[in-house]
Amino acid sequence: MTAGPREVVPVPIPAPAAAIPADLRLSQPAELTCVAGTAARPPPTARPRRGRKALRIAVTVVLIGAIFGFALPHLASYRSVWATIEAMMWGQVLLLAAAAAASMVTGWIAICAVLPAVGLREAAVVNLGSSAVANTLPAGGALAMGVSWAMLSSWGVSAADYALYTLVSGIWNVFARLSLPAAAVLILATDSRPSAGLVASAGAGLALLVAAAAGFALLLRSQSVARRADRGLQRVVARCWRLARRRKTIQVAGSLLSFRERAADLLRARGWRITAATAASALALWLVLLACLRGTGLSQAQVSWQASLAAFAFVRLLTVLPVTPGGLGVTELGLVGILADGASHLVTVQVIAAVLLFRALTYLLPIPLGAVAALAWQHAPALLRARPRPAPPPGSAGES
Repeated sequence: MTAGPREVVPVPIPAPAAAIPADLRLSQPAELTCVAGTAARPPPTARPRRGRKALRIAVTVVLIGAIFGFALPHLASYRSVWATIEAMMWGQVLLLAAAAAASMVTGWIAICAVLPAVGLREAAVVNLGSSAVANTLPAGGALAMGVSWAMLSSWGVSAADYALYTLVSGIWNVFARLSLPAAAVLILATDSRPSAGLVASAGAGLALLVAAAAGFALLLRSQSVARRADRGLQRVVARCWRLARRRKTIQVAGSLLSFRERAADLLRARGWRITAATAASALALWLVLLACLRGTGLSQAQVSWQASLAAFAFVRLLTVLPVTPGGLGVTELGLVGILADGASHLVTVQVIAAVLLFRALTYLLPIPLGAVAALAWQHAPALLRARPRPAPPPGSAGES
């Protein structure tokens, strides 16, 4: 008797992985369609649409070109901006270099605060490598996640620990971005009257902060919310892995279901360190901007430190959504628009020079450094002296 045609059976991977034995869990993306006797292939909707990607890239290029080719040169010529930079003294240049180095180190310390088993050297490689990808490529944030996971997993960080690190550090960074505008407006009020736009942005930041804090509390308290977020995380990680063109993917099914207990343990043990390191990283980045303003000759009377903090906070809030890689163009135009509002032409030239210096140190510099870090990770791992991860004590998931 001739057998009939084989039936295509969709096999969804259930979200709670705790019910599946560890040795039977799949290491493929979360949603697969299997055909009996054939290899599993991703659904057609999972393939990136080239038309949309090309359109996003084109819009990004046009936006960046319009800002650097028309908007900034309309305010001041690049020749006068370069003359201002050339007039800087060696002492000012060394001050900028020290501020930029301190800003990078605080970012590495923030990683170590969430992942105590990762050393400062490994944290530097992860931070620089992922920043280089995020600052140069479209959809760089998703690719940066894949790069950071590849590095951390090679040093023994588990998928659950990586999910915990990604979520906690991401949530704390969002909290810092949302709370800084309100604090900056209060500080700015001691020097001058804040503009209506800054006050509105501070109010929006506070509203979003309350909503984000409520969502985080709900995630920790509600198992159903954690289960839905877990399924969403699986889709995000699978997409990041496809963008990174890796054959294997990390298994995150069920990671958010255990996230609540692990996050509570981590925050009880290291919450103050994570908060302090996140705040120090944000403030150190602002100090680079302030050093650039002073280095180009702008005094407190021309651009106060309170105004620079308010501008920095507003632009950080504006770039929460990654319109361009690393906020390229948007950050520069936002800072210049706020700091040079109503200023003379000479002050505008100095402000543009300071902003471009700031972006060169915080946006461009990590790109070659990240390339060097990635090469060292791939070809000279002994230089990193990665340490084996100690076994976590029972009941202390936060310290793992």
